[in-house]
Formats: sequence, structure tokens, C-alpha cells
Amino acid sequence: MAKRGYHHGNLRQALVDAALELIEAKGPTGFTLSEAAKQAGVTPAAVYRHFAGREDLIAEAARQGYEIFADLMVYAYNKGQPSALASFEATGRAYLAFARRYPGHYISMFESGISINHSADLARVAGRAMGVLENAAEKLAENIPEDKRPPSRMVSAHIWAMSHGVVELFGRGSPGQKSPFPPEELLESGIGIYLRGLGLIRPDD
Repeated sequence: MAKRGYHHGNLRQALVDAALELIEAKGPTGFTLSEAAKQAGVTPAAVYRHFAGREDLIAEAARQGYEIFADLMVYAYNKGQPSALASFEATGRAYLAFARRYPGHYISMFESGISINHSADLARVAGRAMGVLENAAEKLAENIPEDKRPPSRMVSAHIWAMSHGVVELFGRGSPGQKSPFPPEELLESGIGIYLRGLGLIRPDD
């Protein structure tokens, strides 16, 4: 069996890549460390040189996913500038795009049961992703009197929850679920209704 990780000098990443494939195919609890080792082309004992167990391996997959996710959110937000509303909507579309393009990472992040506080690095990068939405919410509220502004953390949490719901129900081919409209349209219309209700955008925007 070819020891791909050793030959390439990056066994740790080879194991993460193997885990991502297995997570996508079998779910976060549907594979063993021995299977990940076999997929990476190394012995099971080699895994423990880099990870204490399966949870640590999945946590690293989640951390890498959050890095990609945060970068995509920043890119989407900047692409929508100088319109605060366009930037906010763009982050929602980026959420959908990430879930479709990186299913293994997405599952590791949101469906594995791994806490974002599993490690300091994981918590840091997860916070960076959430910070993009919080910043977008703050920008939207700048024209509202300070005493009437909704908390940006609350707004960003609501939008995150809405985005996650659309992804889970309609964006990832959930069995038996068929969206009456494209997921992007559902999310953008939901964001619009929510933001108008809070007075963050005008009724005709």
C-alpha cells in the first residue's frame, strides 16, 4: 500500500482529506479511524501521531471548513460594497454556495456535534465567520437612531439561522423536500422581509 501521506510529507492533511471524503459518504459517525488511515494509505497507528482520536480529526476538518467559509463570507461581503444591503444578501448566497461546494466541511462544522470550543483555533476562526455577519448588521443599522437599533449580534444570529434552515431543508437535496422556489430566492426574500420588519431597510428596497 502506498504511504501517500509520508511520500507527500503531509500525513496530517492526507488524513483530513480522507476524513472529509468519508464524512461526505457516511456521515461524521459512520467511519472509523482505521478507515481514514486506510483511505490515506497509512497504518492506523500513524493516525495517533497527529490526532488523539476521531473527534480531533473531525474538529480539524471543521476548523479548515471555517477558514474557507470565513474567507468566502469576507469575499462576498466586499463584493456587495458599497451597498450594505447587497453585501448582506451576498453573505447569504455565500452560505448556500459553501454548503453545496464543501459538503464534507459543512457536515463537520454543523452536523458532527463538535463544539466550536473544541480548540482555541476552531473557536477563533468560527468567530471570524460570524463577525462578518455582525459587521454587515452594524453597517445596515448606521442610519437608525442608536437607541432604536437592534443588537447586531441578534440580527446576525437570526440571518445565520435562516440561512442554515434554507440549506438544510432545500439547499442540500434533503430527502422528500422540494423547494417551491430556488433556495437563493427563498433566502433573499426571507432576509428582505426580516430586515424590513426591523426597519433596517426601507419598504421599497
